[in-house]
Amino acid sequence: MRPTYLEVNLTQLKKNIESIRAHVHGAKVMPMVKANAYGHGIEGVAPFIEPYVDMLGVALVEEGIQLRQLGIKKPILVAGGTLIEQLPLFFEHNLTLTASSLNLLLAANQLAESTRQRLTVHLKVDTGMERVGVHHYEAEEFILKAFACSHLNIEGIYTHLANSELVELGGLPKRVVTGQQQLERFQEVLHCYAKHSLPVPPIRHLCNSGGILNLPEGHLDMVRPGVLFYGVYPGRDISRMVDVKPALTWKSRVAYSKLTQPGRAVSYGSLWQVEGSPKRVVTIPCGYADGYFRRMTNQGRVIINGKSYPQVGRICMDQFMVDAGVDDVKVGDEVTLLGGGIAPEELADWAGTNEYEVMTNISARVPRVFVGGVQ
Repeated sequence: MRPTYLEVNLTQLKKNIESIRAHVHGAKVMPMVKANAYGHGIEGVAPFIEPYVDMLGVALVEEGIQLRQLGIKKPILVAGGTLIEQLPLFFEHNLTLTASSLNLLLAANQLAESTRQRLTVHLKVDTGMERVGVHHYEAEEFILKAFACSHLNIEGIYTHLANSELVELGGLPKRVVTGQQQLERFQEVLHCYAKHSLPVPPIRHLCNSGGILNLPEGHLDMVRPGVLFYGVYPGRDISRMVDVKPALTWKSRVAYSKLTQPGRAVSYGSLWQVEGSPKRVVTIPCGYADGYFRRMTNQGRVIINGKSYPQVGRICMDQFMVDAGVDDVKVGDEVTLLGGGIAPEELADWAGTNEYEVMTNISARVPRVFVGGVQ
């Protein structure tokens, strides 16, 4: 095995789902496993977690197909934008379509009729994200036409929150739409069902991770935990009321260790040099091609033998260096890059990004090792 790998604790993921389910008081739970299960490895995460969830959510039809190939039987919602020419794949693999436009909805119904099949659909309403979905103020006609699509099973209707992680909204620009505003817009859309005496779809949903924590009145029939499922909170100041913990630890081993003399520069660009007295500089076989961001150069830290050390010199494609000071750090010593005392928030700060990108950026060439998970 490659010395740089991710260790994913499946038992902790199960505990996270249990904590989320207890918090939402009866709402269905659909964890998002898009982007390789937020970097955790969909091939290990999805089959293990399937018995404990109601549905699984992905962004791409290809991700849904991969889940079916892994043996997943539960409903799979493809939440991202879909092209009309991709519709046959939904029928072939029994995937749930997000109908985000009238054209897509009508094309799906026409294909269902011509092939004498039925397709399960969730309608997508845009209440303030301006990404995909029919605008809330134009949704009534959309819903009426959806109801007339006799070859579709309109199982759900949903929207997506743009700023669910924000706790204190005072002083923000007027353009910032709140979760409460989006919930109110969504509820107005739902009123048209009663107005036209239509049966309401059984699954209404809008809460992502931030909404689960900040908008309890929006839990409705189902919630869609993303980063929260993986044990990371979607905001620094957000309530920690749900007991979740990270399930991922990124590990490596020291590949080289040598004493470097004062005045000697380390790595490309000579951005750091040893000062004062000789220092032990050790090499870690991991780089930006693995997802250890180049922009963390001279900012990151790792843990070796229980002690924190600074990353030094420019991070390379496949390796980076660490200043071990005067400590006797040896080749083969275990190194922790993430987890075990280094939070995703810290890597995010060093890289100038967010926790989502930290996890999803970990390259597919880093092996995933799944631990725990006894069913």
